Amino acid sequence: MAVHTIQALNDLIVGCNRCPRLRNHCREVGRHKRAAFADCDYWQKPVPNFGDSGAKVLIVGLAPAAHGANRTGRMFTGDRSGLWLYRALHKAGFANQPCSTGLDDGLSLKGCLITAVCHCAPPANKPERGEIANCREWLDRTLDLTMPNVVIALGQIAWSSVLVCATERKWWTGPRPRFGHSACVQLGEGRWLLGSYHPSQQNTFTGRLTEPMFDAVFSRALELAGNLRRSD
Repeated sequence: MAVHTIQALNDLIVGCNRCPRLRNHCREVGRHKRAAFADCDYWQKPVPNFGDSGAKVLIVGLAPAAHGANRTGRMFTGDRSGLWLYRALHKAGFANQPCSTGLDDGLSLKGCLITAVCHCAPPANKPERGEIANCREWLDRTLDLTMPNVVIALGQIAWSSVLVCATERKWWTGPRPRFGHSACVQLGEGRWLLGSYHPSQQNTFTGRLTEPMFDAVFSRALELAGNLRRSD
């Protein structure tokens, strides 16, 4: 099916049922809520892309958090990883506010779009290889619709997935570059791939990823994308 807008693509993503294990897990999490979210209606569906459909910067995460985006219905919303991401995006001028709590919180993004390798929350935050393959179409279509100048891969799996897409599009040839925090690879003329450690608790609580390290990635993205107007 031809898709010409991010909204049309998002509608397809939300309606996807390709991975029974993930769909069952998302619904199960919604039935057995954390006490802190007992009064919340969980989203429980694949989480769509979020942000500016005309974005020059595309951020690729791994997957929604079970009690984060699987609850709220928005990428990186309602969990600690999101606190780090939206704070950094606000500092760089991509977001109109530094936090994201729910769909009605007034957050908007300018110049960037957030997607994921896997759009359903996986058990233990670990999607299986086949599930990543099933979701691959959505990353492909997101890239084709946005044709971003800069892609930020949050973590090793996102880095590898973007490079698979880049290789198929002839944006990259030769040996696959290694992932690392602040790694930067030019994908043909006027396009770059930036690597960042994922802002997971495993990385932020241990100090593997610090706030200045994370902020530097988005400052670099802003520089590479060029001509992006900062939010007021």
